[in-house]
Amino acid sequence: MRTGTSVLEGPVASILQFARADGSVFDDSVTSAMGAAFDAACAELHDNNLPKLACEIIAGRIIEAARRGERDTQRLCSIGIAAMNASENSHKGPASVKRVRSP
Repeated sequence: MRTGTSVLEGPVASILQFARADGSVFDDSVTSAMGAAFDAACAELHDNNLPKLACEIIAGRIIEAARRGERDTQRLCSIGIAAMNASENSHKGPASVKRVRSP
């Protein structure tokens, strides 16, 4: 892939599809950090074939954190993983509550 004058390879390319989809523009160093964080998050979840929705959730949170100024690859990775964990927990629904009748 080519943007501007730089050739994008490796981890950068993996997150670009998501960053471009929402119109985000970042410099090369931020894009590289986001790409490395995205790849690390997917690897930590032990699945390189995550569903597209899962990838979108992870990438979206990483991109949002980068927009807010986060630049640390490890923290971006943790944010992506946390988003996935939060998404999984929200699908479980509320815990069932046992109702007790008053006498």
